[in-house]
Amino acid sequence: MKQNTITYLKEFMGQFASNTGLKPEKQHPKRYLWTDAFAVCNYLELYNLAGDKSYLKLALKLIDQVHHVLGKKNVSCRNFGWISCLGEKDGEMHPTIGGLRIGKEMKERMPNEPFNDRLEWDRDGQYYHYLTKWMHALYNTSKVTEDLKYVKWALELAKTAHARFTYVPDHGVRKRMYWKMSIDLKRPLVPSMGQHDPLDGYVTYNELQRGVKKLGVLTSTETSLEHEIMDMKDICGGMTFPTDDPLGIGGLLTDATRITQLILDGELKQIKLLKEVLDSSIIGLKSYTLNNPMDLPADNRLAFRELGLSIGLNGFEMIMGHINNNPELFLKQILLKSIEDLKEYIGLGNTIQMFWMDRKNRETRNWVEHMDINTVMLATSLAPDGFLRI
Repeated sequence: MKQNTITYLKEFMGQFASNTGLKPEKQHPKRYLWTDAFAVCNYLELYNLAGDKSYLKLALKLIDQVHHVLGKKNVSCRNFGWISCLGEKDGEMHPTIGGLRIGKEMKERMPNEPFNDRLEWDRDGQYYHYLTKWMHALYNTSKVTEDLKYVKWALELAKTAHARFTYVPDHGVRKRMYWKMSIDLKRPLVPSMGQHDPLDGYVTYNELQRGVKKLGVLTSTETSLEHEIMDMKDICGGMTFPTDDPLGIGGLLTDATRITQLILDGELKQIKLLKEVLDSSIIGLKSYTLNNPMDLPADNRLAFRELGLSIGLNGFEMIMGHINNNPELFLKQILLKSIEDLKEYIGLGNTIQMFWMDRKNRETRNWVEHMDINTVMLATSLAPDGFLRI
């Protein structure tokens, strides 16, 4: 890796640490689960690249802050404590067992408050697809540190999230998922199902199941996710995945990257699913690029959504390497057209990255209003392996 890339990575992650109260540490740090999950992976990658233990310490410190801020109710609550309602000692041992708050500044909607679609985006609660990102970050931390407590926390989070976000409709047999739940996970705040949540859950559960085997965690009903994996596979059945949202397309490509690695490891035999996810990404990219979004000025663009796509396209390069090196394992002929069609868009990832590396584009209102998530996602796009590898 080029030295200037590591320099930028240090700069961006240092800025994030300062802005959010990680270093120097503030009494009330600003934590946001999605951003923090990517940030943990970035600090772990910096530790791998630079060999500097201070970055490993930052990753572990960030995990601790997330659990003590987002694993607990808002400090303004009268009954402040662990979301799980465990006592302080047990909560420390199982910080994820009650789930984790999103980290929005506005309090969640109360049961007697009317639903407001616009305001709901700004309210706190729990998002399933944020929880899966945190499971992934915890698993990566166990890989790097060889400390099994992190993957055990990820497994506890997976068990809780699955039990609370999935349900059987009144008139149906196939389970569905809620998109957003209350902080205590007792009521849905947005009952519709996220388009990619079941797929993300299926891939993440398989990743954790692989981790249980690789890291030597004892297999038991507490650590096995076989039931949850089968549930997610069933929910995914009959779903379609195409989207023209750049962050959504990037998420699909990221999931495809993880599916590829799971196939390579023998954990999955889902060539058909891999092709479906790649083909959905192609449909989305064709739709997204139709109106030349790269021609828009910086103030009309959301950097973190574009950078999510850039990260996913980096993943596609990893996919191509694995498939080319193992053509028989991946039944390359089946995937050949999908690969060729996606190659057309590889340059788009670099175009996005270079646009946001231009300092003047990071001085606009849209960048500043989403400073932390933009900065972390840009850092991930520069050194994506820490997030993409499983």
